[in-house]
Amino acid sequence: MQFMERVIRNSKIADDCGILIEYNIPATSKRVDFIVTGQDEYGNNNFIIVELKQWDSAKATDREDVVLACVGGKEREMTHPSYQAWSYRQYLEDMNEAVQSHQLRSYSCAYLHNYRTPQPDPLQSKQYQPIIQKSPLFLSEDTFKLQEFIRKHTGQGNGINLLYLIENGKIRPSKKLIDHIDGLFKGNAEFTLLDEQKIAYESILSAAKDIAKKKTVIVKGGPGTGKSVISMNALGGLLKHKLNVKFVAPNASFRSAMVETLVKQQPKNKTRARNLFVGSGQFFDSPSDFFDVLIVDEAHRLKGKGAYMYQGENQIEDIIKASKVNVFFIDDFQRIRPDDIGTVEEIKRIARLNGSEVLEYALSAQFRCSGAEGFLNWIDHIFQIRETGNFNGWDQDVFQFVLMDSPHTVYDHIKEKVHEGCKARMLAGYAWNWTDAKNGNPNGEIEDVDIPEHQFKMPWNGRALSTWAIDERGVEQIGCVHTSQGLEFDYVGVIIGNDLKYDPSEKRIYADYEEYKDKLGKKGLKNDNQQLTKLIKNIYKVLISRGMKGCFLYCRNPELQAYLKAQWGRILMMDAQSETQSI
Repeated sequence: MQFMERVIRNSKIADDCGILIEYNIPATSKRVDFIVTGQDEYGNNNFIIVELKQWDSAKATDREDVVLACVGGKEREMTHPSYQAWSYRQYLEDMNEAVQSHQLRSYSCAYLHNYRTPQPDPLQSKQYQPIIQKSPLFLSEDTFKLQEFIRKHTGQGNGINLLYLIENGKIRPSKKLIDHIDGLFKGNAEFTLLDEQKIAYESILSAAKDIAKKKTVIVKGGPGTGKSVISMNALGGLLKHKLNVKFVAPNASFRSAMVETLVKQQPKNKTRARNLFVGSGQFFDSPSDFFDVLIVDEAHRLKGKGAYMYQGENQIEDIIKASKVNVFFIDDFQRIRPDDIGTVEEIKRIARLNGSEVLEYALSAQFRCSGAEGFLNWIDHIFQIRETGNFNGWDQDVFQFVLMDSPHTVYDHIKEKVHEGCKARMLAGYAWNWTDAKNGNPNGEIEDVDIPEHQFKMPWNGRALSTWAIDERGVEQIGCVHTSQGLEFDYVGVIIGNDLKYDPSEKRIYADYEEYKDKLGKKGLKNDNQQLTKLIKNIYKVLISRGMKGCFLYCRNPELQAYLKAQWGRILMMDAQSETQSI
């Protein structure tokens, strides 16, 4: 702050300019280092966001608006300082009602007071020029330029009132943001509502638009019933009604994929959309009823006390308390870790405790697996997940399932489908360790998934490739349940590792604790094989059901492979008999 103190004092701006330091952006965990408010020579009401960095060096990357900087003694990927300042400014323009209603003009810049400009300067490389044009970059020798920038836009003072307007502005989406998001949905076929999806969407909108009474809406549906399509449309629909709404998803990869899918026609506008998507762990200290609506997708993955990086007690309770209306999209059969507390009954229990009226909707129509409800019922049956009355087959021409004897064959089929223009990915259970970035594996360089009996090796999806499910390089890596849950592809190739086995004498599928490598996924379950088996079965159902047109499956455990082959053989035999009868 001593550097900014000198800049402000020497800029000779009026004494009644406003200064905000460490301003917490409402509804986020982000803090703006410095805001100056005041008028310019034309009487316009302005504010300037200043992002401060202590960096003394940096490196350019080939990723948009991303740089490498040394922070805390370690080199880390960071957003470009100009981008960071601009993104905060964009958020306030989009979501702070005072900025909109009082026509406050916003500016932003970054100030790196320790950074002496090298030649050439990586921070001013060609790829960063567009963002620097929007949000100027001032370095250690640019102090006079920064002073002039501040004086030009706020120097005439009369900024104290503007400061309080910003500080107390209600969080509401601006018309510009609403029009922008609405434009992203239009013509985006991936978010088209069909049949009962439309009915569920309209029911949610009807309930959520009335925020006078606290409500909890629960939408139940299995894989492929369109929960994410409905939840995304609900976000857009509620924004149109100028409600303070957020899309909440526990899984970061899922959030990234949703944003990428939404903005695929206008990728330059990603930041504005991304601000509407948040994780599930940030509401533990939110004021009561701060949000009009919180839409929670993949609610079965919500966490309780002690979960990784979560500082609260119960994420369901956090969300219900923080919002006037909360909408949970959930499938009780997709819980995959012991700390996943999201169940229909738990949501109902907490809603009642908080005086929230509960509304329930059930989705049954199958839109994934090409409508092959029989296939998903068959998976439930053969994996002994639950009893079902329909597991006698499905239309093989509509949904392709093939059990294969080699992981190489599975991968060959996936590559072939990608070559044909389909969305296809390799997936596997968490039956192999995942080498961390500290040991030379920042982006999937190490082939952790190793099946020596077939001389097959592939890396897990890279951490830096957050859009692994969409990026064309993703086909060269294997995704796990944590990076694929909630997403869908045309075809999936699934490898069942040695974490799931079959006992022929007892005719029972069981989990192998030692072979399951997800430490958090098996925490506290060493002596509870029944619960561990249930969770791992859920994982493989999630993976297998990611495909809309087909699934190619390989099972590493010989006994389980033989069992599945026998079950699949019965399906093929029934299909053959059905064809003979029709002829």
